[in-house]
Amino acid sequence: SRSRAVRLTGTPGSDGLTLSRKLGIIRDIKKGALMDRSFSDKVLARIHGRGRGAVFTPKEFLDLASHDTVRQSLSRLVHAGTIRRLLRGVYEYPAFSGVLNTWSSPDPDAIARAIARSHGWTIIPSGETSLNMLGLSTQVPARWEYFSDGPPKKYEWAGGTLVLRRRANKETTVLSPKTALVVQALKALGREHVDDTVLAVLRDRLNARERTRAVREARYATSWVYEVIRRVTAGEGGSHA
Repeated sequence: SRSRAVRLTGTPGSDGLTLSRKLGIIRDIKKGALMDRSFSDKVLARIHGRGRGAVFTPKEFLDLASHDTVRQSLSRLVHAGTIRRLLRGVYEYPAFSGVLNTWSSPDPDAIARAIARSHGWTIIPSGETSLNMLGLSTQVPARWEYFSDGPPKKYEWAGGTLVLRRRANKETTVLSPKTALVVQALKALGREHVDDTVLAVLRDRLNARERTRAVREARYATSWVYEVIRRVTAGEGGSHA
């Protein structure tokens, strides 16, 4: 019998799709896979750039893709064991402890700051948290507490609790982070407990620039707190503020 020329392009197959359409779909799939891989590589590179122990939220990748795409990428990294999910919408690139031979516990302060960045809040460590962070107390807080200009919130993860308390005033808006930390630590410690040892610790924890800035900014704080910070900057002695 005489053979007939068959036009492949435009000829429907058993699934009703023309060959040209099938080839187009294949190209789209490959293109999508390449784009997805490129995006995932960018996310991973950014995470690696932050270093081990970094805590972040999906919002920190929204310049790369949509919120849903970012979440899907982070979810894949969680399943791959590259990162871990600490609580809803909060992830960590975990550090490994050679001493304990296991993954290190997440840094509560890093968690707090990641959440604050995500919502645009200003936070300040308070109470035992501020004392611990400045080395004025070796006691690990049962709850990590911060003042915030956002709504009061409480977050819990395996091994820790974060409490944000509403305080929208001069101590959360006009002070630099280090000055605010010192102010809150001194308030938690109490005027009667400020001695030469406390002054020495604060001098050690603040560099020259931070001390100069602290004495300038602390004028907005309680008067006795300002006097203590002034003594830290001036290097004065004495057993009480």
